[in-house]
Amino acid sequence: MGKVSKRAASILYMKEHETLFSCPLCKAGMNVTDDGHIICGNLHSFDIAKQGYVNFMVKPATSMYSKSLFESRQEIINSGLYNPLQQTIAKHIGVEAQIILDTGCGEGSHLERICNLLKQDTVAVGIDISKEGIQSAAKFYDQRIWCVGDLSNSPYKEQSVDCILNILSPANYEEFGRLLKPNGKVIKVVPQSEYLKEIRKQAFANTEKENYSNDQTVQRFKEHFMNVSHERLTYTMPLSSYLVPKLLEMTPLGWHLQEDIRLTEITIDLDVLVGEYAR
Repeated sequence: MGKVSKRAASILYMKEHETLFSCPLCKAGMNVTDDGHIICGNLHSFDIAKQGYVNFMVKPATSMYSKSLFESRQEIINSGLYNPLQQTIAKHIGVEAQIILDTGCGEGSHLERICNLLKQDTVAVGIDISKEGIQSAAKFYDQRIWCVGDLSNSPYKEQSVDCILNILSPANYEEFGRLLKPNGKVIKVVPQSEYLKEIRKQAFANTEKENYSNDQTVQRFKEHFMNVSHERLTYTMPLSSYLVPKLLEMTPLGWHLQEDIRLTEITIDLDVLVGEYAR
C-alpha cells in the first residue's frame, strides 16, 4: 500500500475535527467530505489544497510577508532563539487545554514547537492571512489544521477553543471572546522596550523609534480579560553570523538595514500576558 498523500491525510484529520468549523460566509456548521471539500449547510464550499491546508478567505488579501521571509523565520525559530518563550507559553497553557488556536501563526513553527512541549494530546490550529505562511506550515508540520483566513471573520465555531495564542501579532479581542470556551484563556506576547535592541539602535538611532513602549497594548489587554497575569521574559543570546541576514529579513525592524551589519548577539525582551475572557 502506497504512502498516503499530504492532502488525503489532512482530509482525514480535518474530518475528525470538523465540528470546529463554521462557515465564514454564513456562520453555519460545516462538514468535511471524503473528497476534500469543507461545505456548510448553505452549500458554501472551501477546498483542502494538495499541500494540506484550506483557504477560507472570502475576498483577496495582500500580505507584505514573502515565502523567503517565512523560510528565514522558520530557521530563526528552529535555531532555539525563542526556546525560553515557547517553554513559558507551554507552562501557561497547562495540561488541560485540548484545542489550541494560534492567531497570526505565520509558517507555524512557534505552534509546532509549543505543542511538542505539552504533555497532553492537542488539536493545534493555525490561522494566518498569508497564504505563503500557511503553505509553509502545511509543508513541514503534519497533523495540524492550517487555515488561510481573516482573524476578524475566522472559520471556527463559537466557544470552540480552549486556548488562543497571539504571538507578536495583531489581535481581535471581540473574535477571541467569541471563540473561547468558558474559562478559556488567551496568551498574548508583545515586545518590551529592549526587544531586538541591537537592531533597533542601528535602524532608528537618534529617532523616536529607537525607544519603544507597549504600555497601551498591555492596558488594552487588561481591559478585555480578567485574572490577567503578566510575565516579562528577558535574555540575550549569541547569534551565528549566518543567521544575521535571516533575522533582518524576519523582522520589519531589519528591513531598514543592510545585510552586512555586525550582530554577534541579540536581546529578546517580551511580555507574556495571560487572561481569561469575562463572559
